Amino acid sequence: MDSTTSSPQEREQRFREVYDASYVDLLRFVRRRVHPTRAEDVVGDVMLVAWRRLDDVPADLSSARAWLFGVARHTLQNARRRDDRHDAVAVRLAEVRHDLADVGDHPDLVAHRADIAAAWPLLSALHQEAIALSVLDGLSAPEAATVLGISPTAFRLRLSRARRVLRRLVDPIPTDDRPSGRLTHDGSPR
Repeated sequence: MDSTTSSPQEREQRFREVYDASYVDLLRFVRRRVHPTRAEDVVGDVMLVAWRRLDDVPADLSSARAWLFGVARHTLQNARRRDDRHDAVAVRLAEVRHDLADVGDHPDLVAHRADIAAAWPLLSALHQEAIALSVLDGLSAPEAATVLGISPTAFRLRLSRARRVLRRLVDPIPTDDRPSGRLTHDGSPR
């Protein structure tokens, strides 16, 4: 959209469409990354950027949503730098871990959720973010790649690695079952 040819009413209507289509998801995205009391302020900052840069916001609402997630990510990173924190994104699991009772009495599901909750902090910030964008935020690979400023292929690779690391943390091979890495005289593993 070219701001020189659009009226103020058209710009306002365009902004309202983007806002209505993305606010709830954007707030959820931000709440997982900052204290809930700061989330609305961050989203307000993101929407201010969207208003000021409305001509840069993609026309497609799905692409606009991914663009806003990217702005939110950069806004959060800038806030961390201002606060002199060098921590990477730490995704809050509160929404995922809530109500373990929801899984009913099935002990395997309860144990699996507990294993994931215990393994989550052991993941790197990059791996947490890749899984969160895909699973928690429901972004496609191209959308998540837009948020991170990387190619969809690079995102898929990052997500694959993150899932592999999480799988190893949740379902580690017992040390007794691991090959020693040494070979016997006939070439078979010990």
